[in-house]
Amino acid sequence: MWTVATYVIRQKLAGRKRYPFVLMLEPLFRCNLACAGCGKIQYPGHILKRQLTPEECFKAVDECGTPMVSIPGGEPLLHPQIQEIVEGLVARKKYIYLCTNALLLKEKIHLFKPSKYLTFSVHLDGQKEHHDLSVCLEGGHEKAMEGIREALNRGFRVTTNTTLFDGADPKSVRAHFDELMEVGVEGMMLSPGYSYDKAPDQHHFLGRARTRKLFRAILSNRKKSWKFNQSLLFLEFLMGKRHYACTPWGMPTYNIFGWQKPCYLLQDGYVDSFQELLDTTDWENYGTESGNPRCANCMVHSGYEASAVNETFGSLRGFVDTIKATLFGAYPDPGATRLLDEISSNHVNPLVQIETKSLEETRV
Repeated sequence: MWTVATYVIRQKLAGRKRYPFVLMLEPLFRCNLACAGCGKIQYPGHILKRQLTPEECFKAVDECGTPMVSIPGGEPLLHPQIQEIVEGLVARKKYIYLCTNALLLKEKIHLFKPSKYLTFSVHLDGQKEHHDLSVCLEGGHEKAMEGIREALNRGFRVTTNTTLFDGADPKSVRAHFDELMEVGVEGMMLSPGYSYDKAPDQHHFLGRARTRKLFRAILSNRKKSWKFNQSLLFLEFLMGKRHYACTPWGMPTYNIFGWQKPCYLLQDGYVDSFQELLDTTDWENYGTESGNPRCANCMVHSGYEASAVNETFGSLRGFVDTIKATLFGAYPDPGATRLLDEISSNHVNPLVQIETKSLEETRV
């Protein structure tokens, strides 16, 4: 937190209006899952075989300059040089969130050393039944929990990442939080799903109104035991308590094609350098205020969490509001309790028609 705070303040003092918050470093698109809501693995085989070299990763990180690096994919643990990539970033004192479905975590964990700079961010979309349907894999939740326990037992930092889609049962999500806190993860990250053009399932992505309704039900009347690994003002944004404009440059993406314009979610071309990304992207064409239909329902953390962090350190009011959210963030709301009961009683699992595979079928 101190590193992020001092970094953002330095950007403010330097007068920079656009600066990166977290680098989304995608070393490959290849994955050992085929989630219905994912658009990353729908590329042809010759693209899925490509991957960044460690040197390309280091160059992008050095060029971007942010202290935090998220390594999504695909599945990063499939990269044959992921150990070298992580070691190089730790040596640069970058805070790394290695995003993984944890299917290979027990098998690969010997490649890594516990460090304050390395966190395994495990993808878990809810309790057992919902997660397995979401990732289209029977037994996926159990395997991920085994990986989490192994990493914690070995002294690694572990957080989780949960993406929620239309039809999610808020009571089940709250129970999911309890389970994660019991197992001992450091914190949880939440985000509504984004409708990737290439995703096979296009019917269960949340619109803005439904996002606010769902997150109000889930995050109001909050338990003290719950710990979140993200801006509390961003969570208020998801609950409908705040309005933010998108800052797509806050979490720039670098992958096998180069620097992706304009953000992690949209692909409107690629450029060769981070400075070129900042200088040549028509930023006014993105975000809800732009009228771009692809941005109309987006409330994803990669576009809006940087906005919340910017408010925290960009104004006295934002800083005070963040302190209040930290100290008094229970958000008592009788209306949200009724909403919780209403949504849960009407809940129909939107993923029941999605085919799941067993672990053995996935290996084959």
